[in-house]
Amino acid sequence: MRGIDLRAASWRKSSYSNSDGGECVEVSDDFAPAIPVRDSKVPHGPILVFPSADWSSFVAALKDEQLGG
Repeated sequence: MRGIDLRAASWRKSSYSNSDGGECVEVSDDFAPAIPVRDSKVPHGPILVFPSADWSSFVAALKDEQLGG
């Protein structure tokens, strides 16, 4: 997943983020088949990039409450 230029990415706050400004995760849908993820409190900090299939599996596990939540 190297070589992705994320400077022009449009970010959206994950629906799993809480509303009090604490645990805020942002994702970008602009780079399929990759999903960049960042902490909204540190927008110029590190960005993790996951293959779309792995991200989809992670989100499905959250929805099924297979992961702590």
